[in-house]
Amino acid sequence: MMIPPGLRRPVLRARRDAGFLAAGVLPHLALIPVWSWGVAMTAETRNGPFALPTSVAVILFGVPVLTAVQRARHRALLGVFLPRPTRAPQRRWPWAAAARWLRAPRSWAQLGYHLLLGPVLAVSELLVLTALPVGLAGATCSAWAWELPVKVREEWFGDTTQLPCYTLGGLVLLCAVPWAAGAAARGESRAAMALLGPSPSQQLRERVDELDQSRTGLIEAVDAERRRIERDLHDGTQQRLVSLAVNLGLAMATQPDLPAGAREALAGAHLEAKRAIEELNDLVRGLHPAVLEDRGLDAALSGLAARAPLPVRLRVDLTERAAPAVESVAYFVVSEALTNVTKHARATRAEVTVRRVGKVLRVNITDDGLGGADARAGTGLSGLAKRVGSIDGTLQVSSPVGGPTTVTAELPCER
Repeated sequence: MMIPPGLRRPVLRARRDAGFLAAGVLPHLALIPVWSWGVAMTAETRNGPFALPTSVAVILFGVPVLTAVQRARHRALLGVFLPRPTRAPQRRWPWAAAARWLRAPRSWAQLGYHLLLGPVLAVSELLVLTALPVGLAGATCSAWAWELPVKVREEWFGDTTQLPCYTLGGLVLLCAVPWAAGAAARGESRAAMALLGPSPSQQLRERVDELDQSRTGLIEAVDAERRRIERDLHDGTQQRLVSLAVNLGLAMATQPDLPAGAREALAGAHLEAKRAIEELNDLVRGLHPAVLEDRGLDAALSGLAARAPLPVRLRVDLTERAAPAVESVAYFVVSEALTNVTKHARATRAEVTVRRVGKVLRVNITDDGLGGADARAGTGLSGLAKRVGSIDGTLQVSSPVGGPTTVTAELPCER
């Protein structure tokens, strides 16, 4: 049978919804015989003490099975995925797992869905499914009623002038069946999502965990890209600049008879090449120094303190290395803090302390400068706070006017 293109989608949708409703009648009515038998047997004195616990046990064991059936039904017939609530760690004893299942609020929500809401949904499904043959019979009654004997026709339909009314009612019912089937299917999906899936708070926790994992992956990817750029600059561009500086120096040393103007140009180019190498070294160290990856935070900070234009006392107390992202942020905090001390604090000395306290890496930078630093003023300290916050760390700045200034970063080492 060829379906017109304009009606193909509505017909296919109505057939899908009708099949979905038909497949849900038996699962929704599955527990009615069990609890009906339990209630009926409880009234008997002889079987009462045994019937009620038996029916309760059968219902409790049947709820997970029916829940799995409903998930498969929604996924296969509607394409709706009902997430499973997060399971707690498995216990050794079965009775402990059963007790934990009974204590879970979502278990009682599933029980209410199958035991109370299921029969109501089954009635609505049967009404929608019954409306289809009734509407079809009413819409075609004008055609087949004349094939019946006269007495039967008069007994069923009375006056033959009523046949068009039956036909019109059947057509209206047929037109309403697809809408009713779609509404019933959507209502069942929403009810199943609310009662058979995870609770809103659990969904929020899972979403937060997912975002936390994705953010951790993004931070690691950015850190890996930063290390790649550092390697490319160190092994490529920096080596070319060094070669250029060496060639310019050799040209001035091996060509003593050059004109004064050419020698001056070569000397200027040689000086600019050395300055470019220094700036590139500073840039590479700011991105991700190679010593940090090779030898760890202690060696990297030692080199940073040695290059500082003021005395820096460094104390690093680490028994083991932290994650690469944590080490990178700690190095960045110390580097930017010492840069701020050099540019703005007018300090004569600084002290850097790095130590592991439980699961936290604590970085402390203190100077004897003028103070007055404010992380809320949009300075480099706000960038430090964002960098520390990217790994769920905290940054505290104490900088009264007149000094001293103390910058403390606490970075979680285990997440």
